[in-house]
Amino acid sequence: MTLPVTPPLKPQLALSRKELPASEDYCYEIKLDGFRCLAFVDGEEINLQSRNGRPLGRYFPELELPPGRYVLDGEIVVRGADGREDFDALGQRIHPAASRIERLAGETPAVYVAFDLLAVDDESLLDRPFAERRAELERLLAADGFASAPVELMQTVGSAEEAAPWLEHAEGAIAKERSAPYRPGERKGMVKVKRVRTIDAVLVGWRPGKEPETVGALILGLYDGEELRVVGHCSGLSAAEKRRLVTFLAPYESGERGSADPSRWSAGKDLEWVALRPELVVEIDFDHVSAGRIRHGAKLRRWREDKPPRECVYEQLSA
Repeated sequence: MTLPVTPPLKPQLALSRKELPASEDYCYEIKLDGFRCLAFVDGEEINLQSRNGRPLGRYFPELELPPGRYVLDGEIVVRGADGREDFDALGQRIHPAASRIERLAGETPAVYVAFDLLAVDDESLLDRPFAERRAELERLLAADGFASAPVELMQTVGSAEEAAPWLEHAEGAIAKERSAPYRPGERKGMVKVKRVRTIDAVLVGWRPGKEPETVGALILGLYDGEELRVVGHCSGLSAAEKRRLVTFLAPYESGERGSADPSRWSAGKDLEWVALRPELVVEIDFDHVSAGRIRHGAKLRRWREDKPPRECVYEQLSA
């Protein structure tokens, strides 16, 4: 490729914050649940690069971007029937079999949501303010070749108040400094606030920590009818809490433990576990759900001595 910005290139990243900054120097975007992707287009040649520098093009043959000379930053998403991002369906696209990829490209087609323009023709835009790059991006995507392409322009709003609903109903929100240049690999000029969800869950077991006589993670369950389904784990405990919980949880142990049944509680990982009787309830924070499980480790908010375990129902994950 002879573009002024060439792969591999690390994308600019966002700092995590609890609140969106409120300033006229910011614009705001919805946080999508997809794959971050830099798209390098040089004539008919297309190179789709993941956040980690890996090629993505073979997994998404339907992403035929119009020919030209430009570099986009954006996100690959697959949407369900309700219009929301379907991360499970997106994850199914990463598969070694070409026949499966071709079939899923038709059944669950992806789209590329562009939110930045890093180069166009022979000019690098990395040092130009985001507001200028965004204006150039809008002009590029307004060209005739993009009318039928699987490319969308990221929606933006001008105030934190307008972005606030995304913190309740989407994955979160991104705030970008209008005056900031693009800094590959750096957490500058961008702030992200994730949507945080809270549910009550039953403790069904625990995993030993790396240090002897400590609890590394709490295993969480929810009732789906009569079945108590494991939905994830809770980690991030303090060192003192990890030691205290070994004694605290001992009276609730069912006597069942092991490490030879990885599919039961560990999503394919062969990890040691200790089962508990379903009598303890905790309130936890989490952000993502995938395939009926909490995708990342949840955080313990508080113990719920007042909550009956049977009231911890699976429907909370979709509420």
